[in-house]
Amino acid sequence: MQKIFITRHIPEAGLKLLRKNRHLKLDIYKKDKIIPRRTLLRRVRGVDIILSILTEKIDAAVMDAAGLQLKMIANYGVGFDNIDLVEAKKRGIIVTNTPGPEITEAVAEHVIALMFALAHRLITVNKIACKNKYKGWGPELLLGNGIGGSTLGIVGGGAIGSALAKHLRDGFNLKILYHDVKKNIKLEAETGAIFCPLSKLLKQSDFVTIHVPLLPSTHHLIGATELSLMKKSAFLINTARGPIVDEAALVHALQNNLIAGAGLDVYEHEPRIPRTLRKLSNVVLTPHTASATNYVRNAMSVVAATNIIAFIQGNPPPNALH
Repeated sequence: MQKIFITRHIPEAGLKLLRKNRHLKLDIYKKDKIIPRRTLLRRVRGVDIILSILTEKIDAAVMDAAGLQLKMIANYGVGFDNIDLVEAKKRGIIVTNTPGPEITEAVAEHVIALMFALAHRLITVNKIACKNKYKGWGPELLLGNGIGGSTLGIVGGGAIGSALAKHLRDGFNLKILYHDVKKNIKLEAETGAIFCPLSKLLKQSDFVTIHVPLLPSTHHLIGATELSLMKKSAFLINTARGPIVDEAALVHALQNNLIAGAGLDVYEHEPRIPRTLRKLSNVVLTPHTASATNYVRNAMSVVAATNIIAFIQGNPPPNALH
């Protein structure tokens, strides 16, 4: 019997798969909040598998608390910066994540929603309408910007960046620039995307959207220097991980109109969102919900369960990270 500790209740689709397996014993932290660190260290004792979510830091201390029998960490999420991969590999612990076309599409749609909200000033105009401050139409009333024909700069040409490029190229005739550690030939062939250095992308783009994982090399990838390269009319969008952007530098740029605005779904010190950022009128903020659809979250739970079942059956998990 393999013991699994699940750090937060996940959608039932995945749990049903796990419960059907008679070789598994599930223990779920059922409170709908982040598990306290002390509770996490206590609850993982003696388990063989941890099914974690991005709010839990699974480091050497957690692995020590679990014990030598811990052999797998199944992360519920595409990102895995909450897990110490080096430590896990050293101990022979398999780590998996939950990528898939469903989450790719949801995040791409969320980015597009943020783009339109920023360009058309939807938050501002909604507040004016709801507060009954609309006093009549005028030719220069609350002017925004269009999307069509703009230049989109994608930092990270992977699955989400590629989906976004295709939607916006086909639907709105955007010019696509992208930057990554290597070229994506398929992306270029399908969308006409142009590979370029980050500095050139920042200088030429009307919208800059981030789609890279959080690694030591991408921490504060976008800081004061990079923001200073952007057009004053440009918008920055981040649905990847908060610490990829230097939040203090971004607030300064927004307060001083160095860029036109920002659409953020992630933050440097989640769940805290700085009050200075929340007070700005040129931002659209969402609480890490880019993939928050019923379909996507159920699909993620199935992928997490599938990884675990493959592992206990002696097969390579489909989404092993090492």
